[in-house]
Amino acid sequence: MAQKIAREQEFLDALCTLTMAPASQLAPAVRMLQALSPEDRETVLDLANSHHVVIRALSPVTDSPEASREVQVWASNAIATEHSRIDNAINHLARITTELEAAGCQTTVMKTLDHWPDLGNDCDLYSTASDEAVSRVMTERFQAHIEPRSWGDRLAHKWNFAVPGLPEAVEVHVQRLGQTGEHTMLARRFVTRRVPKTVSGKTFWVPAAEERIVVATLQRMYRHFYFRICDILNSAAIVESGEIDYNELKRVGDFAGIWPGIATYLKIVSDKMLRFRGNGLYLPA
Repeated sequence: MAQKIAREQEFLDALCTLTMAPASQLAPAVRMLQALSPEDRETVLDLANSHHVVIRALSPVTDSPEASREVQVWASNAIATEHSRIDNAINHLARITTELEAAGCQTTVMKTLDHWPDLGNDCDLYSTASDEAVSRVMTERFQAHIEPRSWGDRLAHKWNFAVPGLPEAVEVHVQRLGQTGEHTMLARRFVTRRVPKTVSGKTFWVPAAEERIVVATLQRMYRHFYFRICDILNSAAIVESGEIDYNELKRVGDFAGIWPGIATYLKIVSDKMLRFRGNGLYLPA
């Protein structure tokens, strides 16, 4: 078991290097992939998928002089498969959000598009509409099947829909956010402050930069209690975009009682970037 854990950590470190380190420092990670058996490479691919970094991690491998033609083809095939999945998901997501908006259900795409050019394993939405309105659109216009709901899902007003032709689940948070739906006023900001984002020629409403950090904090620091590589990359990109108003972020964090979690979350992201990239994030005191 210890050997398996150490091996997985080695693979995760390689994925962190491939996605965070400068191009001049990628060679050791590519050589590690080169030395693996086909079975171990599939394990690496599974990890990349669970961390939502298949495209970001394997793109440097496709033309690396450190990789054999076999490994380059393996990486290219994995990327092509992922692109096909993502194209299908984006097309469905665009139709779903358009129909929800047309029905008067204001909706924001949370988390899902933060992974771009990768994509998550489900489509996360937040809507200010009622449970009944959202369910009606999903079942009547998309023939979606409502997945069984746990007691926690009911508390949080969270619905999971299986849409024909879309392997990914559509997860809709209705009027509430948080593990038990404890955030209501905070949740409304995800629509009142939303901004447009265009991917693959399609425009979606996504949370403002501050809310994107808030939802990442809620998910990682107050729900799952572990980080994925994509969380580090996504949040670092938000910070370095210069879009965050830290006064506003602290104000909403204090209001929601999660400022310590937000500050800790950003410090962890910075520390990971420092380890694998060589420099952390500029974060105000």
